Amino acid sequence: MFDIVVIGAGITGSFTASLLAKLGYRVCVLDKQVAGHKTSCTGIVSKECLELLQANPAVIQQEAHSARIFSPSGSFIRVDRESPQAYVLDRPGLDSFMAARAQSCGAEYRPHTLVKSIDLHDNYITAVCRHARQDYEMQAGAVVIATGFGSNLTEQLGLGRINHYAHGAQAEVTCRGIDETEVYCGSAVAPGFFAWLVPVGKSQAKAGLLCRNNPREYMSSLLKKLADEGKIVRDDYPVNYGNIPLKTLGKTYGKRFVVIGDAAGQAKPTTGGGIYFGLLSASEAVDVLDASFKAGDLSARRLFRYQQRWQKILREELTIGYWAHRFYQKLDDRQICHIFDVIERHGIHESFLTSPDITFDWHGKIIIEAIKHRSLQRSLAGFNRGMLARIRQGGRPK
Repeated sequence: MFDIVVIGAGITGSFTASLLAKLGYRVCVLDKQVAGHKTSCTGIVSKECLELLQANPAVIQQEAHSARIFSPSGSFIRVDRESPQAYVLDRPGLDSFMAARAQSCGAEYRPHTLVKSIDLHDNYITAVCRHARQDYEMQAGAVVIATGFGSNLTEQLGLGRINHYAHGAQAEVTCRGIDETEVYCGSAVAPGFFAWLVPVGKSQAKAGLLCRNNPREYMSSLLKKLADEGKIVRDDYPVNYGNIPLKTLGKTYGKRFVVIGDAAGQAKPTTGGGIYFGLLSASEAVDVLDASFKAGDLSARRLFRYQQRWQKILREELTIGYWAHRFYQKLDDRQICHIFDVIERHGIHESFLTSPDITFDWHGKIIIEAIKHRSLQRSLAGFNRGMLARIRQGGRPK
């Protein structure tokens, strides 16, 4: 009998387990794999996120000061700041570190364990688990679902599933002469999204993309393109695939359980990044669970406070990002190139770089400021006005 079972040994799950174990709760972390398995996540985080993680500096692979963003025509905009704007982390190494720290705080880990179902009772929950081809039951006072995107547990618990998502693909590659992040836009590369080449060392990089369909086909084309351009040495690297939510669950709590991270859809619709928002939500979940245990009340009505708290922090940001992404999806290559041209001609990107309000994690403000910019506003006037209105109003329809 544990106080709390955390399902998922990724960053968010292990972060949650650490906080709960430090508070004195008996915590067990279940995962169908071992913490630190391969992932399609690039692992780019801000300084604020790195500080929240309190990770071992050894997991930092590269500091990112600049990036070149390529339009479909091949022209590019370069953004650069003197101080590091982001850090590229060794994701498997970070996962392993976070799990080890949670265990040092007292959390128990059970890898290779699949949670088949969760049954809710008046005074406890039962998790039906499978390990080594055998099923067994585990009881706890509450459960935290941190499985990442795609688990069927949320649907079993009556929360439904997230149907708006993207496919992610990434490979670790050997590169030539790449010393800053490159981002590629266009229908031939990643329709409706973007692709990337992120250096993580003198001759190593992460190449990947997001797309709605055919990730294997687009990833194969990306690797061939990069190899033909001489940016990577070959085009047949092993590729990891995963899915990334673009919207949140309508409900992320219930009697004796909460859902956090990608499982709840707490990821940026603009970039697919979910580490920082997952950690922020996990912190709120731990506070609410702690108060609920102390009050002896783990009802859905009580745990609703978790949803209120994370939405207060993230809801507007996620909604603006979602509608901005929807707007971008509607653009064709000619329109994207035109926007690039306007941004470069008027130095819009440079004015944003000098603003102290523009940060790596919070995209809502830069999106609103961009569509309000006089030069860009004239160019966007003929585009989808309904979506632009929703972006301006934080996603709320007129």
